Amino acid sequence: MITEYLSNNVWLVWIFISIICLIIELGSGDLFLLCFAIGALGGSAAAALGWGLIPQLIVMAICTLLSIFFVRPVALKYLHRHDDNRVSNADALLGRKGKVTQTITAGGFGRVAIDGDDWKSVSDDGLAIERGTKVEVVGRESIILTVKKIDH
Repeated sequence: MITEYLSNNVWLVWIFISIICLIIELGSGDLFLLCFAIGALGGSAAAALGWGLIPQLIVMAICTLLSIFFVRPVALKYLHRHDDNRVSNADALLGRKGKVTQTITAGGFGRVAIDGDDWKSVSDDGLAIERGTKVEVVGRESIILTVKKIDH
C-alpha cells in the first residue's frame, strides 16, 4: 500500500530527499548539499509533471549542477562575507579574561576557567600564579594557553 502510494506520488519522495539534504546542510555550512536540495526540487517538479524516472534524474542532475555553478558561489559570497575577520576555535580565546582554578606553578602548568571551560595553562613570565587570580590569555601552544596576571 505504501509503495503504491509512493509510486503514484514520486514528487513526495523528491521533497523528502530535498528536506534531508537541507537538514544535513545545517550541520556542514558549506552550501554544497543545498545544491542537491535544489536539484531534488527540480526532480520533484519533473515528477509532478508526470515525467518518468530517467527524465526526473536528468532534471535533478541539471538543477544540481546549475546550482553548484551559479547559486552556491553567490550564496557563499553573501553568507560568508566576513570570514577573513572571524576567528575560531582556540584563537578566539586570545585576549579573553579568566580565573585561575588550579595554581599555575613556576615553570609548570595550572588550570584557568574561561566562560565555564577549563584550560591547561602556563604563565607568560614563568612565575607562579595563585588560584583565584584573574588572568588574560596572551598566547597558546596547541591546547595550552599562555596567560598573564591582570590587575583587577
